[in-house]
Amino acid sequence: MRTNPERRTALVDAAIEVLAADGARGLTFRSVDVAAGVPHGTASNYFANRDDLLLQAGLRVHDRLGPDSADLDQPPSTEFLGALLGLLRARLSADRSGYLALLELRLEATRRPALQAALARRVRENLDETMRLHREHGLPGDPLLLYLAVGGYMLEQLTLPGVLPDGVLERVVREFT
Repeated sequence: MRTNPERRTALVDAAIEVLAADGARGLTFRSVDVAAGVPHGTASNYFANRDDLLLQAGLRVHDRLGPDSADLDQPPSTEFLGALLGLLRARLSADRSGYLALLELRLEATRRPALQAALARRVRENLDETMRLHREHGLPGDPLLLYLAVGGYMLEQLTLPGVLPDGVLERVVREFT
C-alpha cells in the first residue's frame, strides 16, 4: 500500500465526490482514479479493497463536514446557538457533495456491518461531543431534540431544495430554546 498522505486524501475526497454523484454502486477504483485525475490503478495501490475505500470515505466526510474549533469559541447564548446552526447550514450547503456522500454511506452501511460499526461509532462520538458542549455552554433546549430537528431540516434542504419555506432553521432554534 502506498503511503503518500496528500495523494491518499485526494483519492478519498474523489471517492466522496463519486459517491455524491453516482451513489455507492458507482464507486469503483476506476471511477475514483478518474475523479482524482490520476493514472488508472492508483486507488487500488492505496486501498486494500472497496470496503476499505468506503470506510475511509466515511471517516473523511465527517472531518470535512465537522465544525471549525474557532466557531465554538464564543460566549453561550441563544444567539450563539443560532449562529452555530447557521454555520452548520452554510458548511453543509458549501459541501453538498460531502453531505450527499454521507447519506450514501449511511445507506451502504445497512449492508456492510463493518462500515455500519465505524459510522455509528463516529456519529455517536460527534453526538456525545455536541451534547457535552451544549450543556457546558449552558445553552437552552434539549440538545438531542435539536440535533434531530436540525438533521431533518438539513436532509430536506440539501436533497429537496425549495420544499421548506425560508426561515425554518431560525424557527427551529426559537422553538427548541
